[in-house]
Amino acid sequence: MAVEYSNWVRHPGFYLKEEMEERGLLGRDLAFILGIPEQSLNTILSGKRGISPDMARALGDAFDVPAEFFMNLQQAYDLSRAATPDPGVAIRAKMQTRYPVREMMKRGWIEESDHGMLELQLQRFFKVDNSDDIPYMAHAARKSRYEEREIPPEQLAWLYRVKLIAEGIGVPTYSETKLRATIHDLEAFLHTPDEARHVPKMLSECGIKFVIVERLPRADIDGVCFWDKDTPVIGMSMRYDRIDNFWFVLRHEIEHVLQGDGRVEEMLDDLDEQRQLSAALPKEELIANAAAADFCAPAAKLETFLKRKHPFYYEKDVIAFAHMYNRHPGLVVGQIRKRLNRFDYLTRHLVKIRQFVLPGAITDGWGQVAPVEL
Repeated sequence: MAVEYSNWVRHPGFYLKEEMEERGLLGRDLAFILGIPEQSLNTILSGKRGISPDMARALGDAFDVPAEFFMNLQQAYDLSRAATPDPGVAIRAKMQTRYPVREMMKRGWIEESDHGMLELQLQRFFKVDNSDDIPYMAHAARKSRYEEREIPPEQLAWLYRVKLIAEGIGVPTYSETKLRATIHDLEAFLHTPDEARHVPKMLSECGIKFVIVERLPRADIDGVCFWDKDTPVIGMSMRYDRIDNFWFVLRHEIEHVLQGDGRVEEMLDDLDEQRQLSAALPKEELIANAAAADFCAPAAKLETFLKRKHPFYYEKDVIAFAHMYNRHPGLVVGQIRKRLNRFDYLTRHLVKIRQFVLPGAITDGWGQVAPVEL
């Protein structure tokens, strides 16, 4: 707990004189004991000079008390005379402790400014009327719905960036029929990485707002599905620049849209965490995972393949299986790695894909800033 200092705190020399009077010591006596000129002692007694650490130790020996006694007197006096700190220090500390504010400024999400303007920008960013309503910033014990769901602040900031960007996107009326047909069409693009460039346009034509936002540090997030009124929004972080991760996350979020998930509460997906939780996942996530896995590599066919080839899964066989179903080998390898829990398996097939997707997508990150006004 912080100590509040005021002008009633006296110079250590005042208390030193009281101690001398209590013990019947004159100034010349104490100067003799300390081995210093009496004039040097008088500057302390008169409040013209403070007590140094060396002097505190000498006084401690002279009065048979811990040296900390005198150092604490000096510290209390110094703090009482210190200038009142900028009130923005505590506010900025609170902001930075809860959110990566400096990273958000670096990314262009908010502008560098004084603490008052920073608070206002965070209010606008999180769409609240005062700073106490910003999740994880309230003084009171009450929690926001995001805190009750235990969504980390870094994930929450990422989510709200997706929301802000999505608000400015215009798309046709959402059509479930078109989306189901688009899933079938997307399968024709799974054989080579560069074909992923078609995804943003195809989703937009179905009436889906598609946004890619680079994740913040410590924001373990892959994707999100929510609805902007009657329009579905899919946000992706592309934190793993791999062909298997991109298509799996995309199909996972598409399934959330098809199931109508995310209308009440956003479906935030950390697929690494989901893999660790496995069977304990909510029904919505199990359904989305199954659809994504089957999309990347036909699940029943892959199961038969693994049983038939057990225990040796040779690279040439995996490549042949992938070609048979018009998949890039990286998609099949990604599913095999998950099924066998072997994440060192044939990693060279997990090719990069971000370079093909970002140019055609509404993107925030990797040096690009989506135009959003707070």
